[in-house]
Amino acid sequence: MQLQIGIDGMHCASCSANVENSLKALNGVSSAHVNLALEEALVEYDERKLKQELIFKSITDLGFSVRDSVHQDEDEQISKMHLAFRRMTISWILTGLVMILMIPHMFFGGKIFGHMTDAWLMFAFSLIAMLFPARHVYVSAFRSIKGGAANMDVLIALGTISSLAVSPLSLVIQEISAHDFAGIAAMIISFHLTGRYLESRARGKASEAIRKLISLGAKTAILMVDGAQQEVPIHRIKSGDIFVVKPGAKVPTDGVIISGTSSLDESIATGESMPVTRTQGDVVLGATINLDGSFRARATKVGKETFLAQVIKMVSDAQHSKVPIQLLADRVTMIFVPVILMLALLVFTAWLIFPAFMSTVASALHAVLPLSLPAEGIAAALMATIATLVIACPCALGLATPTALMVGSGIGANKGILIRSGEALQRMKDVDTMLLDKTGTLTHGKPELIKTEAYVGDEASLLSIAYAMESFSEHPLALAIKNAAQARKLSLMEVENFSATPGRGISAEINGLKYYLGSRNWMADIGIRDVADPDPELAYAGSIYLAAEGKVLACFYVADTIRDEAQGMVQTLLQKGIKPIMMSGDNLHTAQAIAAKCGIEEVWANVLPADKAGKVKELQSSGRVVAMIGDGINDAPALKQADIGIAMGMGTDIAIEAADITILRGDLRLIPLAHKLSVQTFAKIRQNLFWAFFYNLIAIPLAAFGVLHPVIAEIAMALSSVTVVSNANLLRHKF
Repeated sequence: MQLQIGIDGMHCASCSANVENSLKALNGVSSAHVNLALEEALVEYDERKLKQELIFKSITDLGFSVRDSVHQDEDEQISKMHLAFRRMTISWILTGLVMILMIPHMFFGGKIFGHMTDAWLMFAFSLIAMLFPARHVYVSAFRSIKGGAANMDVLIALGTISSLAVSPLSLVIQEISAHDFAGIAAMIISFHLTGRYLESRARGKASEAIRKLISLGAKTAILMVDGAQQEVPIHRIKSGDIFVVKPGAKVPTDGVIISGTSSLDESIATGESMPVTRTQGDVVLGATINLDGSFRARATKVGKETFLAQVIKMVSDAQHSKVPIQLLADRVTMIFVPVILMLALLVFTAWLIFPAFMSTVASALHAVLPLSLPAEGIAAALMATIATLVIACPCALGLATPTALMVGSGIGANKGILIRSGEALQRMKDVDTMLLDKTGTLTHGKPELIKTEAYVGDEASLLSIAYAMESFSEHPLALAIKNAAQARKLSLMEVENFSATPGRGISAEINGLKYYLGSRNWMADIGIRDVADPDPELAYAGSIYLAAEGKVLACFYVADTIRDEAQGMVQTLLQKGIKPIMMSGDNLHTAQAIAAKCGIEEVWANVLPADKAGKVKELQSSGRVVAMIGDGINDAPALKQADIGIAMGMGTDIAIEAADITILRGDLRLIPLAHKLSVQTFAKIRQNLFWAFFYNLIAIPLAAFGVLHPVIAEIAMALSSVTVVSNANLLRHKF
């Protein structure tokens, strides 16, 4: 069973790593992924071995709380941002008072109320900042230690408590100046809370895709109950219920119209802005908008089974999944805080045991980077230790990958590209071969009448005769002729003595004259010799001949038409260095004709459904990274075998289930866009990880040698997380 959990109180990558490890340790849990950016966990477990209550308890025991709703709605996100803003504002007011007292002493050697009075006022304001706006930091640190796992708040707590403790310590140790340390705690807290606020804003923007999708659904539905209309909350709908949709309302759930006709805006599913007409027997999707008219429908899918719910699940799964590139960051994050605690102790010890060496290095670095006031003895040891504690932040490492994935998958969802996992998104950028199924992928999958050649009489009259004869058949070729005639509003003539020869053709009498409609070979079989050759430019189409009184009257060319965007999509793939190959069950002549129109050079024809997966294996064995694109049930094995399986969204459920990426709107132009999305998303992930590692690699040694003032260190720490999240959000400008 899969369980999605909203978690409050996680502030850093160590928090999410601790929760994840705790969940994985539970007997019965097969997998657990915790997303810091979303503040959610996705757990797969055996409900026979483990109860939900124990899962929740493992989270709360670590000091975190479980949200009632999994996904944070916009109001909840805004509320969190407002709380973070209030905490930041109060802290800065107190810090402002501290700075008024601190600056004259630091830069001018002066005082306001008196030397010790100023120091103890700074101490008091810092303590108030720690106890009130920043109280949650210390509560989190305490719970973290109590739960047996240290998080980032432990480092902040130790750093600020250490700096605050220097004031009373200065009463005993004369070489320490209380003024140098009394205000540091307040400033560290203020910059820390500022970073939290800015991070909250950026994270809220990164996670808006899920919230937007959730907001698309209807909140209520009008059900028919005992012959009367009753408005109920959306969760009350059950499969089989009859619901009414009035003009301007959203369709509450997936269903089938049982009465009425209306125009619907189905752009969330198809991407088409033009309304579509739906009438009795047609399927309607939840969250689409009824523009005019009223209809009744029977609910076929409710809750998690609906189209919108499946879209939300796919986006959510992608955002929770981890990618191979994240594994190194995860390993570092798990040991980061304990290592920094040990390092801080070593720094303090080194400054006490080897003061000359540490001071020499510090002086050399001070000459290049004057980011701290030179200090000596125990004061220098304390400054360096506090700076080391607050500079080291695993947050940037923890946020580097998930925020970029969140933004990337969110952009994909808005464009109509649903990505099942982060691994699929990463793998997509490496694809060098696209294997394209012909029918339903490069073509519309529905035969259409594309040309009529009239040899005797006018085109409309001959099409009317064919329409009358084909009205008895449901064959796809017959439907193409019927649809063409109906589109031209041709009248349906009466037919007598209808007869069919399976696989060959049909005959019938109309107005006393016997007509024959069928293949070229059948024309020869019934004694008609002078049959014109088909148009070579329409070699990909099927030709149906109409004859009477021993002569051919017309030829109807019927073909599965190529999608308008197919040629442009192929050209874009070629420009990206990706080789397109068309695979079809059709004969080679027809397949080559379709491929040529699309600009595809390599064609695999006469491929049986059972052989498609084998063809994918052939390419993979030659070292190619293969994406398979299809839409039918027979494509599912090949979609699974491919490095990346891409299903056209208007295809079958089984194809979509087997795929890694679903092109929701059936638009081929989204395939190259999916590749671009993968490339750009992972460029952001690499940038984020580089800066996160580079930041710690440079900043920690500088702090250890006393070059960074603790306040400067905290500013740098806060900015690192904000920079990573903001950089991920810049991905939006690429699309």
